[in-house]
Amino acid sequence: MSLLNHERDEKNGHVIKTRGRPALLISSTSWTEDEDFSVLLKALEDYERYVNEGVKLPSLVCVITGKGPLKDYYNGLINKLHFKHIQICTPWLEAEDYPLLLGSADLGVCLHKSSSGLDLPMKVVDMFGCCLPVCAIHFECLHELVKHNENGLIFRDSNELAEQLKMLFLEFPTLEGKLHNFRKNLRVSKQLRWDESWDQTVLPLLGQNK
Repeated sequence: MSLLNHERDEKNGHVIKTRGRPALLISSTSWTEDEDFSVLLKALEDYERYVNEGVKLPSLVCVITGKGPLKDYYNGLINKLHFKHIQICTPWLEAEDYPLLLGSADLGVCLHKSSSGLDLPMKVVDMFGCCLPVCAIHFECLHELVKHNENGLIFRDSNELAEQLKMLFLEFPTLEGKLHNFRKNLRVSKQLRWDESWDQTVLPLLGQNK
């Protein structure tokens, strides 16, 4: 843990990330028509407006990873945006680097919409595996994975996403507020799943050896 990137919270003594640093937002995509990234770009335009209007929000670094046919199209849209408080980059990451980025991020965004309404986005599973809270666009059965107001938030359009970004980052980077609670819930959920797996798989085997 680098002391240059962290400081101690005066209220509770916990080590937190340095005040004044930008928040790290991450999304991943195969850059196809299944994901409408104009929703995220419009939400970021609203976020920039909030900051310009005086709302106390951190600057954002938005990383959108992946390869795909529409990447050049969306990069063209991104290049037309002239943000002062938001930086957007669209790298391709090696497999070993992706979980490191997820573990360093503050919030994930998922724009996957299931055409069948039945398949759950693996990118959210990856994010949750790194205890990264997620804002995800609504579709049928998403609630089985993303528990609204428990491990993340569900939005239906760019306006809702912009409002969620504003709400989540208002107290950034303190250890209070929804972002911190979502991350705590993900850690607890991860531990419970491990315990349940142990009880179901290993414990019966130990009992047989008595």
